[in-house]
Amino acid sequence: MAEEVSILKKATVRIRQPGRVLEIIGALRGGGGDRLQVISDFDMTLSRFAYNGKRCPSSYNILDNSKIISEECRRELKELLHHYYPIEIDPQRTIEEKLPHMVKWWTKAHHLLCQQKIQKFQIAEVVRESNAMLREGYKTFFNTLDQNSIPLLIFSAGIGDILEEIIRQMKVFHPNIHIVSNYMDFDKDGFLQTFKGQLIHTYNKNSSVCENSSYFQQLQGRTNILLLGDTMGDLTMADGVPGVENILKIGFLNDKVEEQRESYLDAYDIVLEKDETLDVVNGLLKHILHQGARVEIQGS
Repeated sequence: MAEEVSILKKATVRIRQPGRVLEIIGALRGGGGDRLQVISDFDMTLSRFAYNGKRCPSSYNILDNSKIISEECRRELKELLHHYYPIEIDPQRTIEEKLPHMVKWWTKAHHLLCQQKIQKFQIAEVVRESNAMLREGYKTFFNTLDQNSIPLLIFSAGIGDILEEIIRQMKVFHPNIHIVSNYMDFDKDGFLQTFKGQLIHTYNKNSSVCENSSYFQQLQGRTNILLLGDTMGDLTMADGVPGVENILKIGFLNDKVEEQRESYLDAYDIVLEKDETLDVVNGLLKHILHQGARVEIQGS
């Protein structure tokens, strides 16, 4: 008898359809590492939402809170946040209704940042001085994927240069990682002048911003997906993958748990409530890669 794997019995785990989830996990295990790819959000998914009761910064917050931003710019960014964030999380509005507001928010924020004379060399320093933290278990997560040659796509509406620097400073930036995000464009003197390519915000994280990339084409045969996110906007991150056979969606429910629980349980296969670790993800990877035993769910 295989030793019991009880990772899904963790108190933070919520699952609406246990039977279906076990079926998907079984299919992922059947395909093993060769058929698997991981697609993940970054801010508040791979990075921590809170530590010791205190909110951790997103890739934008790291810049907003830094000394390379003027007080005036910080104030204006805060005003944008107070105006647009309630729209972003408003359950009464559809995604279609939210879209134009998100585009305005990100565009205005980028415009403000581009006026700040930010220099390329300052990015590493800003990250070093920040309170940025990855979730507990991050080394196991990044190293397991790298050692098993499993591609990791990080699909982020944050700032690519910042999140890449965080991963580098944590010493887990491996060759299997590909990032789609808002990257800064510096002029010949090293000053931020604009952001490259198409704007990525909370609600357009789908194939529309990935279509120029041949990334998914190179991964044909990797038709099993582990998707990690923390918002409703993250659910479309795998839309550009051709021929998906099995997808397991894991959602980190970080905030307003009671109000959002039902919609998260409807949308994600596994919901992790106020869980600041990657324990469940790591336990599932171990199982899928035949490094562990069978999975059991509370009550199954």
